[in-house]
Amino acid sequence: MKEKNKYNYNAVNLFRSSKTGILSTFSQFKKDYPFGSFVTYVTGKSRVLYLYLSDIAQHTKNLKENPKACITIFGINNKGDVQDSKRLTLLGDLKSVSKEEKGVCENRFFEIMPESKSYSNFHGFNFYKLEINSARWIGGFGKIGWLNTDFWGNCCPEWAKNETSIVNHMNEDHANTIYSALHAQHNIKDENAKMLFLTIDGYYVKSNDKIFFIQLEGQCMDSKEYRSFLVDLAKKYRSFEKV
Repeated sequence: MKEKNKYNYNAVNLFRSSKTGILSTFSQFKKDYPFGSFVTYVTGKSRVLYLYLSDIAQHTKNLKENPKACITIFGINNKGDVQDSKRLTLLGDLKSVSKEEKGVCENRFFEIMPESKSYSNFHGFNFYKLEINSARWIGGFGKIGWLNTDFWGNCCPEWAKNETSIVNHMNEDHANTIYSALHAQHNIKDENAKMLFLTIDGYYVKSNDKIFFIQLEGQCMDSKEYRSFLVDLAKKYRSFEKV
């Protein structure tokens, strides 16, 4: 894998595997100053990022006046210099999730972040999405750069209309493929693991009430392409299948 593509691969892995970050908005209370706050998020089918925010939160008030925002995601480095940790900075515009998109967003968010469902009992919590227009990656010392934004935007892949049938087919007929990928990428052996959601660069798996991201080596925009990537992944991880 070329070094530049490796940066993108690692950036996508951090983006999909993490659930927390620092959201920066333009403060309306302290004019012209940036305002940072801790947030949780989930990712969509494409590289769009969903937030579940309270109307009374300062960052929500800020974004309603100026939708330009930035989210910084941190990787955990338990060895050596913490400044050598991975970081991904995503710039874009925060927008309210449309009525048409809300159902899909809500299902995805509450499945990946089930503790957030209790917030729906309170008034004034709504879904927002960050439509990304720039991505800055720091993979450690000397591994820094702006990423190609061709796939860092909001899009609707062709396979989206078939997502449920693809997921059901994989769970019913190719459980061993899911098992081997989870084993290979996360060192977890669980024959009851289930595929949950697809993304353009991988899929989410639920195992023992925890969510894990299985990454593909590329981007998949149509059903035929997705099938090809899944077949390649199955071949690659054949040695990790349950005996």
